[in-house]
Amino acid sequence: MSSETTNLERSRANGLVIRSAVVASVGGLIFGFDTAVISGTTKALEVVFDLTPQSLGFTVASATIGTIVGALSGGGLADKYGRKKLLFAIGALFLLGSLGTALAPGSAYWLFLASRFLGGVGVGMASVCAPIYIAEIAPARQRGRLVGLVQFNIVLGILVAYASNAIIRAIAPHDTAWRWMLGIMAVPSIVFLLLLFTVPETPRWLMAQGRDNEAETISLKLCSSQEESDQELTEIRQQIKRDLEQSKTKVNFFSKRYRKVMLMAIAIAAFNQLSGINAILYYAPMVMQEAGAGENASYLMSIAVGFMNLVATMTALTVIDKLGRRTLMLVGSIGYLVSLGFLTFVMFRFEGNFTSGSSVLVLIGLLVFIAAHAFGQGSVIWVFISEIFPNKVRGAGQSVGSTTHWTFAAITSGVFPSMIAFLGGGWSFLIFFLCMCGQLLWVLKVMPETKGIPLEEMSKKLGVE
Repeated sequence: MSSETTNLERSRANGLVIRSAVVASVGGLIFGFDTAVISGTTKALEVVFDLTPQSLGFTVASATIGTIVGALSGGGLADKYGRKKLLFAIGALFLLGSLGTALAPGSAYWLFLASRFLGGVGVGMASVCAPIYIAEIAPARQRGRLVGLVQFNIVLGILVAYASNAIIRAIAPHDTAWRWMLGIMAVPSIVFLLLLFTVPETPRWLMAQGRDNEAETISLKLCSSQEESDQELTEIRQQIKRDLEQSKTKVNFFSKRYRKVMLMAIAIAAFNQLSGINAILYYAPMVMQEAGAGENASYLMSIAVGFMNLVATMTALTVIDKLGRRTLMLVGSIGYLVSLGFLTFVMFRFEGNFTSGSSVLVLIGLLVFIAAHAFGQGSVIWVFISEIFPNKVRGAGQSVGSTTHWTFAAITSGVFPSMIAFLGGGWSFLIFFLCMCGQLLWVLKVMPETKGIPLEEMSKKLGVE
């Protein structure tokens, strides 16, 4: 075989890997879009469905409840039916959720809730399945940066949602703009479903199902050479054999042995949401308007928040393996306290007398807050949880961390409108500030550094095995 032919095959293989990773990561973009798009509709939803602050909180949190269900079931469904089939199901859930929320009449509040719940289930499944698919489809030399596409697209989706809301608000009729904001997600959902027809199932799942011939054919297309494909398939066979052997040994995840790492996963996931991040992402325009911004200005300010989220996330991803997880968490924790302390002061100082000037101060505080979150918790949480658990219980550990995260997300996003209505912005941000004092102490006293430690040696360092 000539060197020209070899280079051509390598180019084609890399092209399929990249295309497959990009397509899967589109699920992450829709995930991020769905997380933030509701922020532009809260005022309209209060009117259309006659919502109180409590029922508005439940309406917003209904998607997060669905996310918990999706996160809990996503791994098992991906193993049973395949990564690609589950990605199709996720796309369908995104589409149904988008159209259902956009078209639900004012007399069918139950339909709106059910549709939002279904979209949330899709988000939860996407948070599990998209990284798994990319990790299994990519050769080892490309795996890290390609899996990082999911996190990048989640943050990009949040920014796109804020920008989309602002544009639609400017051009759509006032009484139906909220429907267009929610319905526009149908477009990337359809594109996602169509693109899935162009990508393969993962070789690892196919081999786990005994479909070796298909796995070998796809692996050869994904790898740069026959030798690389053979090596990958050998590693897969060995891993499947180890998994089967381990499955015969009963492991009690809730034993004293794993208590330390389980509590670490619960702590970092709970602190992630006790910062108030999802509440702020869901209600960004409401927070701006509470601080004195006009409606149009509040939507433009939300775009600035989304852009800062994107920039800080990309910065963190470039240094997380150099500075370490604990260092990023320490910087992020200090940033939380500075920004939340500032926001608390501004809210108390201008309470009852908010102006356009005070809204600018709140925007500055929110930008620092978002930067602190994206650089610290936003970039560290899933990496840290995936590293601290031994291989035998890593799946269970991921589930505990994910379920804790989405449960606290449901709680904070559900109660935030009531907090603003009954306590005001000052007390609300003060509560988040106090929670982040707890996180700083946890980082300083408890959190270990996991940078550069092989997974096989992590258990020994943490005293688990």
